[in-house]
Amino acid sequence: MIDLYTAATPNGHKISIALEELGLPYSLRVLDLSANEQKEPWFLAINPNGRIPAIVDHDEGDFAVFESGAILIYLAEKTGRLMPQDPKGRSRVLQWLMFQMGGIGPMMGQANVFYRYFPEKIQPAIDRYQGEVRRLFRVLDGHLAKNEYLAGDYSIADIANWAWVRTHNWSGVTIDDLPNLKRWRDQIRARPAVQRGIEMPPSSFDRDGDSEEQAQAFSAKVRSMVETGQSRSGGV
Repeated sequence: MIDLYTAATPNGHKISIALEELGLPYSLRVLDLSANEQKEPWFLAINPNGRIPAIVDHDEGDFAVFESGAILIYLAEKTGRLMPQDPKGRSRVLQWLMFQMGGIGPMMGQANVFYRYFPEKIQPAIDRYQGEVRRLFRVLDGHLAKNEYLAGDYSIADIANWAWVRTHNWSGVTIDDLPNLKRWRDQIRARPAVQRGIEMPPSSFDRDGDSEEQAQAFSAKVRSMVETGQSRSGGV
């Protein structure tokens, strides 16, 4: 049995999707990020960085794993699925996984901060991060023009990137002119395990289908938390 410590964020949903795809039994422990539960001593014993997601694998002597990319690799290697075992195939998956970890995630996270959460609208910062997100999306779109998935067969690389790309509206970035990325997004969204995974836990609203009015209302709530000193660190 695996314990999953998580919240309704793209990084959190990466792991619940992977667990659903792999059919591994797991228990869900949803942390209250607004209350800084991820910074409490009991959780820091699992993840010293105080961020979600993290897992504890009780079948492996209560082995704890933190960092979403590291968890995905661990689960893939544990099961022998969602990542090829030959060196070149494994490398291709890891390259696109690192593309998300070092590019898509951080840039979309910063776009979210300045576009949604920051009390003051700093347009150059918004333009800078939304522009970089668009550039990275074009990289994905170009690659997906010739490939059904990112690294051969469906893999943890697709799960990691998809969990973020699906939230593009939240970052204020359109993909209407990126047909290959849209095809890939919709194809993965149709997978039953993915549909189950993004409900573990469910978002407060559906970030890839929400109206702008709902998004703005949620933004105002988060902005109020920021202004009153409440933290949302612990996974974006």
